[in-house]
Amino acid sequence: MSIVEHTVAAVGIEAIVGKATSNWWAGTVLPTGYFLGREVAQAEYRGIETFGDDHRSNMPWNAVFDPRVWTTADQTANWLGPLVACIGVALLATRNAAQSTPRGQQGRD
Repeated sequence: MSIVEHTVAAVGIEAIVGKATSNWWAGTVLPTGYFLGREVAQAEYRGIETFGDDHRSNMPWNAVFDPRVWTTADQTANWLGPLVACIGVALLATRNAAQSTPRGQQGRD
């Protein structure tokens, strides 16, 4: 999948969760956490190959943070794109929700 496909999927999931729960930040966390976790898992496999001689037990605990396993820009963009897009959508959605709330109704339950 490309950054565009990741971003479209993430914003779609965010919209479903945000509309269903009225919590756009929960909608942001779910898909961005998924795509970040996916890229970290792939970096872990690259770390096993690079540092662990293809054995997980030989890999240092911090190998996924080593810049040598993040060799191309798309590896970072595939989680950063959805993160930035989802934060933007959440900011717009919560701003619009706050503006549509009547002044006298804010803070009342």
